Amino acid sequence: MADSSASPSPAASLRRTPLHAAHVSLGGRMVEFGGWHMPVAYGAGILAEHRAVRTMVGVFDISHMGQFFLRGAGAKAWLNGVFSNQLGKIGPGQSLYGFLLNERGGVIDDLIVYQFGDERFLLVVNAAKIEEDWAWLSSHLPADGGGLKLENLSEECAALALQGPKAEEIFRAFFGPGVEPPPRLGVAVIPRGGMDFYVARTGYTGEDGFELFYPSAHAESVLRELLAIGAPHGLVPCGLGSRDSLRLEVCYPLNGSDLSPDRTPLEAGLGIFCALDKEFIGVEALRKQKAEGVSSRLAALRFTEKGPPPRPHYPVLHEGKPVGELSSGGPSPSLGAGIGLAYLPPELAKPGTVLAVEIRGQAHPAVVEKKPLYRRPS
Repeated sequence: MADSSASPSPAASLRRTPLHAAHVSLGGRMVEFGGWHMPVAYGAGILAEHRAVRTMVGVFDISHMGQFFLRGAGAKAWLNGVFSNQLGKIGPGQSLYGFLLNERGGVIDDLIVYQFGDERFLLVVNAAKIEEDWAWLSSHLPADGGGLKLENLSEECAALALQGPKAEEIFRAFFGPGVEPPPRLGVAVIPRGGMDFYVARTGYTGEDGFELFYPSAHAESVLRELLAIGAPHGLVPCGLGSRDSLRLEVCYPLNGSDLSPDRTPLEAGLGIFCALDKEFIGVEALRKQKAEGVSSRLAALRFTEKGPPPRPHYPVLHEGKPVGELSSGGPSPSLGAGIGLAYLPPELAKPGTVLAVEIRGQAHPAVVEKKPLYRRPS
């Protein structure tokens, strides 16, 4: 769950997270990302940060993402009518991934809903979609409010993602003895130092890990303390570059690239996160598409020879003819090969299909592989 891709831009007009000064002091190389000024990497570089998350642990600033809090009698029933997945499957202390869709079944945003009480929820949305999601959700509230309270606390929250095999060790060192971490996909409210941490055990890297949401006034002090506690465990600050390569290896979609209002979750291979047996906005379009079949599918590609790194929008070829383009692409440090995602005709999206990617006029061979491309060692 993320949005847009990094590219240089004048910093003055960009939004900043409450950890901006910390990034600069830690040597972060700052770039534009969906309207935000964010670190793409630190001194050790993207490759070192990627490997740290796969083998030890890294920490990411995800404060640019949006945090909406919902409560009130009937909150779950209302949310279930605008969210693609079946919230009846979870209860307090659990989370669920899904989508906000338009009437055509296209993706407005992908997000995670965390349930903290019988009628208390946290929605974490993509940074570039905060205003759009807020307006869309607000427009679908009952005319009289229905006793629901939806709050956008994005400006008041700092958020860190602690990811990697040693994430639990740092969680225990940070929160102290007697505090048990939530289970995988679980969430908990944990008091510490006079404030509440909303702690989720989800992530965007394919590794074990935690997201910590807490008051923005304490953003930097918490990060500094985590880095000090985590240093003996190999904890390093990580930027957007490694976050992108990590998520691409496990084929997690990038909003605005792999997901868009013109593509449905069924085309993206994410139909499992859409409960077609309930009513929600966009469900009729999905039911029709499922009955008729999709015209394209999001496939994972792996280069079979060494070559230049693949990038979004590079043409994908079959027998020398264009059949699509990469929606995401880049080098995979874990696999030692170029990888990418592309929407392809269904008959070409099957594992084993031999394709090519055109880079600077040259065709580089690739093959469709089963998702995810990288699997964490058991």
